[in-house]
Amino acid sequence: MTQSNGREPEAVITGSAQGSEPDADQQPAMPARKRPRPGERRVQILQTLATMLEHPRGEKITTAALAARLSVSEAALYRHFASKAQMYEGLIGFIEQTVFGLINQITDKEEHGLRQAHAIVRMLLSFAEKNPGMTRVLTGEALVGEHERLQERINQVVDRIEASLRQCLKVAVTQAAFPADADIPARAALIMAAVQGQWHRYAKSGFRKSPSDHAESHLRVLLA
Repeated sequence: MTQSNGREPEAVITGSAQGSEPDADQQPAMPARKRPRPGERRVQILQTLATMLEHPRGEKITTAALAARLSVSEAALYRHFASKAQMYEGLIGFIEQTVFGLINQITDKEEHGLRQAHAIVRMLLSFAEKNPGMTRVLTGEALVGEHERLQERINQVVDRIEASLRQCLKVAVTQAAFPADADIPARAALIMAAVQGQWHRYAKSGFRKSPSDHAESHLRVLLA
């Protein structure tokens, strides 16, 4: 997602007073900025917040810092979000919509249960790598000190992902690709824990250690 400077539109004087002649050295007036389309400013705010989260060793993100980055007032932010917690909820909503949209695509296109699980894990690691700021939300690191409902919400997202992995493994059992006596909930929890471990490793390394490192080796063990 591209980022805009987010400057609020200002009134622009486009000419001289009626009936008077313009000064010879008068500069042409700049055209007025177009007012953002409905919802566009909200997207700009969330894009900027996600970008600021890509600096894990930076200072705690405040609405004042976010407003300064966008070159708007804090009041302008609150016209779109009632609180900073709502901004984080917007990011969680983006994560939820994107991740489960991709999970649905995987399960629709792939009938083999183990390959579904494999593709979902690779997608989760790739999503984190491409969205480092979102990774700090997924791990809960960015939510420390924020409203407790945010951590509860991200926990629900993780639980839903784990449920999707359980379903894939159940399909694999019906296809005789996984042992019939396998502890499916325990295996799905182990896979999800491994994914979360890679997310944390990526964030704690300052986004230097790719979450996809050794992914194939890990998957051979987890899906054996």
